[in-house]
Amino acid sequence: MPLAQASPTPALVARVILDGFDHHYLLFRACSQVAQAHFEAGDAAAQREAVRDRIAFYDARVDETIARLTEELNAHRLPDAAWARAKAAYIGLLLNHKRPELAETFFNSVCCRILHRAYFHNDFIFYRPAVSTEYLETDERPTYRSYYPQPGNLRATVARILTDFGWTLPFVDLARDVKRVLRALREHLGRWPRLAFNAHIQVLTSPFHRGKAAYLIGRAVNGDLEIPFALALHRNAGGRLFIDAALFERQHIRHLFSMSRAYFLVDMEVPSAYVRFLQKLLPQVSRAELYTMLGLGKQGKTMFYRELFHHLRHSSDRFVFAPGIKGMVMVVFTLPSFPFVFKVIKDVIPPPKEVDRQTVCAKYLLVKQHDRVGRMADSLEFSDVALPRRRFDPAVIEELRTLAPSMVEEDGDSVVIRHLYIERRMMPLNLLLDSGVPEVVDSVVRDYGNALRELAIANIFPGDMLFKNFGITRAGRVVFYDYDEIEYMTDCDFRRIPPPLAPEYELSGEPWFAGHRNEVYPEEFGTFLLTRPQIREAFMKYHADLLQPEFWQRTKARIEAGIVEDFFPYPASLRFAQ
Repeated sequence: MPLAQASPTPALVARVILDGFDHHYLLFRACSQVAQAHFEAGDAAAQREAVRDRIAFYDARVDETIARLTEELNAHRLPDAAWARAKAAYIGLLLNHKRPELAETFFNSVCCRILHRAYFHNDFIFYRPAVSTEYLETDERPTYRSYYPQPGNLRATVARILTDFGWTLPFVDLARDVKRVLRALREHLGRWPRLAFNAHIQVLTSPFHRGKAAYLIGRAVNGDLEIPFALALHRNAGGRLFIDAALFERQHIRHLFSMSRAYFLVDMEVPSAYVRFLQKLLPQVSRAELYTMLGLGKQGKTMFYRELFHHLRHSSDRFVFAPGIKGMVMVVFTLPSFPFVFKVIKDVIPPPKEVDRQTVCAKYLLVKQHDRVGRMADSLEFSDVALPRRRFDPAVIEELRTLAPSMVEEDGDSVVIRHLYIERRMMPLNLLLDSGVPEVVDSVVRDYGNALRELAIANIFPGDMLFKNFGITRAGRVVFYDYDEIEYMTDCDFRRIPPPLAPEYELSGEPWFAGHRNEVYPEEFGTFLLTRPQIREAFMKYHADLLQPEFWQRTKARIEAGIVEDFFPYPASLRFAQ
């Protein structure tokens, strides 16, 4: 219904913004609520599409809300004092809200699109949270369920946990799965402890869906001992459920929430309660990362922004160029004391690169929407970020001025970056290979080849496969992070190099087999990748087939046939034999 009026009240402006957010979260939850049905139907494609489509929900609702405010209320013409009162009225509406932190972020998104950057301060937006999320209670069902095992009934308790999620499918063998979970727990503990007076198990009420799997996440408490766990649930071809693995090590559970993997689909009435529970299990994972991995990327960005500026207030080092070889597409800098890199697209991208800013942005969006299978770094995208000028090494500012002038504005004591991507900092793969340590080179080259295989199976061809475009995570995993040349495997034509038309062609400095843009000749890979004997030896030992077109052709054919491969975010040694 139109709300046009000459002078809208701040209370009405606040109400329209909150209505926009509530509509957004209603759609967000609906998307998550059907994930269990997709899982039980074995429809991995529907899960993937839901994750991809959900990313666009937020901006669409922000656009709709701005249209109502500007077209129906003329809110963009409100005086400054009215916006400050609208914020105060908004706080009043959030006092009994189940998701106040998300609603505050939505308010910020709307205001920052309507107001000039000069108004991005406490009087007009939520720079800090105004409404606490501590002890928020759900109306529908508890955030987690509690179970109380007794001597002699631990198996029955675990069986109840596994079946308490309203599955419509039967288990292949529930008793077998219970036995396997308890055996894995026994191996983790080393011995069975006596059940303490306070022994209980807490399990988050909603499963965590991603790809073909559902994860049941919780913790067991026994005296002073707290054991986090994640149970990986799968569906077999016959439509029955089974537990594929039981994870009890924090590092293995943490890998489930790695930013190099796809986002989860989880039905949450009170998201902050889920984040609080998860952070107790994984204290090394920030709230920003947890919100992001739960599909709440804008809240993740809000939390990250606060963490960044908190760090800036409590540090004094300077932004400097990130370690590694400088790229042709991005200016990349970092703050040594803060484990992230900041990437700004250059205004002019020189040959031989054939991309522009729009293309690069589209590639980054592709990665965000895709299943990253633990092999592609996720990024946070920001606009109009004002950083203190005094914290920049002069050489960084000079390069930004020279190579990306349209993306930089110097405003008093601040350097405003109009658009940038932020990623977790990794050691560039080429620097690690430069160490020359035989064991390191062998292990890293093997994982590099595994990364190429897994990306290919996930329908991603990296394009530029040079070692400088890959990094090593804290867990020692090879991850790709340079996206300007990536393509879908299904858009590439993998071919064998044709024989030369005459012998003299082989002596020419120019290739005789150049074809259309997406033709790929795997036999060429070794020419620019395997220039050092030590690296060539390791690569040929594990991945010689990647230098032939047959691997790539077979992989592409399986993708085109609709075959969705399994990717397991935990070691194969932890999987139960099926």
